[in-house]
Amino acid sequence: MSKIYELLKNEKVEWKKLGEVCNIKRGRVISKIYLEEHKGEFPVYSSQTRNNGEIGRISTYDFDGEFATWTTDGAYAGTVFYRNGKFSVTNICGLIEPKDNKKLSVKFIVYWLQIEAKKHVKGGSGNPKLMSNVVERIKIPIPSIETQEKIVKTLDKFTNYVTELQSELQSELQSRTKQYEYYRDMLLSEEYLNKLSCHLEENRLLKLEWKTLDEISVGSLSYGSGASAIDYDGETRYIRITDINDSGGLNKEKASPNVVEAKYILNNEDILFARSGSTVGKNYIHLINDKCIYAGYLIRLIVNREIALPKFVFYCLNTNRYKIFVDNTKSRGSQPNINAKQYGSFKIPIIPIEIQNKVVEILDKFRSLLADTKGLLPKEIEQRQKQYEYYREKLLTFDENSVKREREREHISLIRI
Repeated sequence: MSKIYELLKNEKVEWKKLGEVCNIKRGRVISKIYLEEHKGEFPVYSSQTRNNGEIGRISTYDFDGEFATWTTDGAYAGTVFYRNGKFSVTNICGLIEPKDNKKLSVKFIVYWLQIEAKKHVKGGSGNPKLMSNVVERIKIPIPSIETQEKIVKTLDKFTNYVTELQSELQSELQSRTKQYEYYRDMLLSEEYLNKLSCHLEENRLLKLEWKTLDEISVGSLSYGSGASAIDYDGETRYIRITDINDSGGLNKEKASPNVVEAKYILNNEDILFARSGSTVGKNYIHLINDKCIYAGYLIRLIVNREIALPKFVFYCLNTNRYKIFVDNTKSRGSQPNINAKQYGSFKIPIIPIEIQNKVVEILDKFRSLLADTKGLLPKEIEQRQKQYEYYREKLLTFDENSVKREREREHISLIRI
């Protein structure tokens, strides 16, 4: 890296507008219907960032070769990609091709615009845009092609390193999750719980029983409030089906109900079920002290603590056996549904409270370790990404004024001659 820095100190750099040194084009309208009717092997790229921007594949292509593309409209306006091969882009993408690739590298353009393009996006949060006429005026530093290639090679290494790290960390997280799920299901299996029961007291056989959620509930499983959601008032939180995330916690954004009825206020360790839609079967245990009301598309279970610990029940509701129950029970169609009566029929193993406590303690530790892993991995990825961005900016920092000074020195030398 130090060698490249040394090289950049003495590098003569020209600054040009992209429109002077590149051909700049826009894509064409490619509808969902068109994608369906012309399926093939060639990728179509649009404004999204998922899947490298690919939205489908068709039987023809509009471009063949090395290009930089950028998103012209919407939330991702100014996002820049490197493309190489046969492909098409939609009308909300722009395309950049050097007029002379012996003087300007496509990848060098991409790395430069990944720093610069977002600075030129207009329109704020309403409808951000980065149109072709603006891109044409963006200035780019042009060192020698040899220097460009050295910079690109270095940044490619960093990019590959960050990508590999993300993949490795994601694999590690998946491995930890599978490990947790394995031990959770094992600890809550009938065979294992029976073994624990047998060892609780000498000369005393404590038999495992299966009970339905209805049988361990205080009162019936009940539906939530029909209140409308309003801006959070700082006092009462409204928990809706969309507020429960995939980890079984609550999203950060808060809302309040426009009407607060006491019968819908959650108690500590109440359990909620999603009863409708794509998230049917998802559940949540209430462990926060905030005053909360639950909404109508959720069903509440209040566990009878003389029979079972709410946390033990919650862990039973996250096993593979429960997932199979949800899949077999939910109604089919565009809006899957499980009602309170159906949820009430799910059976869980009931063992002495002392054993439930031990199982909960073990699973709490596993869950805490998994949560720590989930928290650390994004931080590690973010740290490496920042490190990459730091070096990218260092490598692509050129002083436009130094070019002017160099020209002035050359001009003075010519006058003396």
